[in-house]
Amino acid sequence: MLLYTHPACLAHDPGTGHPESPARLRAVLETLDDPRFAAIERSEAPRATREQLGRVHGAAMIDRIFASAPCEGHAQLDPDTAMSPDSLQAALRAAGAVCAAVDALIDGAGTRAFCAVRPPGHHATRDTAMGFCLFNSIAIGAAQALARGIERVAIVDFDVHHGNGTQDIFWNDPHVLYASTHQSPLYPGTGARSETGAGNVVNAPLPPGAGSAQFRSAMSGIILPRLAEFRPQLLMISAGFDAHRLDPLASLNFDNDDYAWVTRELVDVANAHAQGRIVSSLEGGYSLAALRESTAAHVAALME
Repeated sequence: MLLYTHPACLAHDPGTGHPESPARLRAVLETLDDPRFAAIERSEAPRATREQLGRVHGAAMIDRIFASAPCEGHAQLDPDTAMSPDSLQAALRAAGAVCAAVDALIDGAGTRAFCAVRPPGHHATRDTAMGFCLFNSIAIGAAQALARGIERVAIVDFDVHHGNGTQDIFWNDPHVLYASTHQSPLYPGTGARSETGAGNVVNAPLPPGAGSAQFRSAMSGIILPRLAEFRPQLLMISAGFDAHRLDPLASLNFDNDDYAWVTRELVDVANAHAQGRIVSSLEGGYSLAALRESTAAHVAALME
């Protein structure tokens, strides 16, 4: 089991009172310092290159984010998304972590990797940074896998918010299956079942208040069968833990056992089709208590 992170991801500061705070990543890293995770091999995330960013983002967007990085204070990209002086480096390290994890698994250095990074990425579209996200790290990693010769990449996203950016980027790409459970209605307002791309997008929206039974039914009845049919050679996870019942930004009612359960189910898919290879990257999760417990459940299941 591999872990990729970088101190720059702790230095990204969207501003006082912002829910996407450095305390989130500190909570995750403190959890992974527990002796039960001692066997994890830890690596410092490199920076993503312009070439890697450019596979999924337009040149104008990349230039805009580089130019927006402030020398002091904050630069506001939209009402929810801000940059501090260290944010650009954090976003480059976050995307670089996922690319490095993909490379490591393809090169046979391991079969599972978790990227403990921030800012999150799955709302960043091809041309727009939004929803706390600058670059779409999971999409950049998937594109890295395709560039390395992987022919079928599956991305499973169980963040409470729909990953509109990832869907946008791979909307017409038959080499990438994007499958999401998420609360609806909720930000960003996308993710209806009718949104299917080129047949490679699978959305299973859940109503406010839904919990374990509805989540497991959506996974077992809709997403897992499509994964098996797709036979991914690499499985990637947008691991958002904000569908937890304690999370303040939404109203689903998952618990730690749900994250352990879904991770084990995805491990089974990876073992059957992808030589066991899974790259998971942190997305949302805004209750620190839930984030600690959910991360522990998820990573422990990845290690099994």
